[in-house]
Amino acid sequence: MNVPLPPQSGGCRTAPVLKERGQREVFCGLTGIIWLHRKMQDAFFLVVGSRTCAHLLQSAAGVMIFAEPRFGTAILEETDLAGMADAQQEIDREVARLLERRPDIRQLFLVGSCPSEVIKIDLQKAAERLSQTHAPHVRVLNYSGSGIETTFTEGEDACLASMVPVLPETEARELLVVGALPDVVEDQMLGLLGAMGIDNVRCLPARRIDSETAVGPNTQFILAQPFLGETHAALVRRGAHHIAAPFPFGDEGTTAWLQAIATEFGVSPATFATVTDAPRARARKAIAQAAEHLGGKSVFFFPDSQLEIPLARFLTRECGMTAIEVGSPYIHDTIHGPDLDLLPAGPQISEGQDVELQLDRVRAARPDLTVCGLGLANPLEAEGLATKWAIELVFTPVHFYEQAGDLAGLFSRPIRRKGLLKMEAAE
Repeated sequence: MNVPLPPQSGGCRTAPVLKERGQREVFCGLTGIIWLHRKMQDAFFLVVGSRTCAHLLQSAAGVMIFAEPRFGTAILEETDLAGMADAQQEIDREVARLLERRPDIRQLFLVGSCPSEVIKIDLQKAAERLSQTHAPHVRVLNYSGSGIETTFTEGEDACLASMVPVLPETEARELLVVGALPDVVEDQMLGLLGAMGIDNVRCLPARRIDSETAVGPNTQFILAQPFLGETHAALVRRGAHHIAAPFPFGDEGTTAWLQAIATEFGVSPATFATVTDAPRARARKAIAQAAEHLGGKSVFFFPDSQLEIPLARFLTRECGMTAIEVGSPYIHDTIHGPDLDLLPAGPQISEGQDVELQLDRVRAARPDLTVCGLGLANPLEAEGLATKWAIELVFTPVHFYEQAGDLAGLFSRPIRRKGLLKMEAAE
């Protein structure tokens, strides 16, 4: 069993952090609904917002006209904007109509957006009132997905954090895995943990509200996503204990993540090796094949999803790349520290964003690959830089052993494409 060791040159946990507070380029937290509504099969997300919010969600989701999605938008009309309608009564009426048409809904999220008229509405008060009205069949919660308050992935963080206070209390010693994962990836994870003898596992979010997910002083929780700072804090307030670990990207990250759980639950080294050796070998082989074009290349991360630090660790440690700058919207030492310990010293670590200054740095560095948001990718491509859309790393299954090769492939494809274009131009 190989436990990941920090690089000999030292990690980046104590490296100086460039903190920037300026103009930023990032999706708003409403986009988190796109993967959350697929995960929670008995939930519905009702955005209180404008037509712009509705268009954003429809465009991001790619929902076909005959689909029955588990999200919608309560659009502010002219009477609402003029203050002629009672907002609370309007919300009650829309929720009643929705629940009458969709009796399968067991949990309803009222999601705030950024128009000033929405900010004035007390959605928490509405959620509490509607929970009492529609209990026990429907639980109503609220959170903000406003782009003023949340960045891209913070929508999921705000959603899960809103669920923690109402989770049932338990005294059982259980493992709680926190963070939305595609069902197939979650099943792989549960299979690995079950093979180690760890069967008392719950997930947040669960696929359904009646999955008996609970929390208490004997709950051990581990994050599967690195952008869950508020959810982490909410679980700690409930008395749960955090298992710190690198995030499960690639062979090394997955092994370290599983090893942290195995240590906490007393799994023997022999059992751990028996369970992980074969999938580890497959992951290493898949990474090596996909990463042939990554070795010796440089990468520059713009802040977007908070996945940047663990992904930089994966690319440098397992794919042979060199990180020039690793930017993240927020850096939490408790959450990101284990990956920073493993990230080889050298790159500039930055928190927050001043997009013009960061554009100056990427243009000066001319990296082989730039990981950034959609709004920056096309302009940088026009300047001759190969780019990777950060959003694709959230929507694509990339966790754990079986997805490790796919993860490396997401980064190698832009570099291969650029090489082919150069060859065609030369001909």
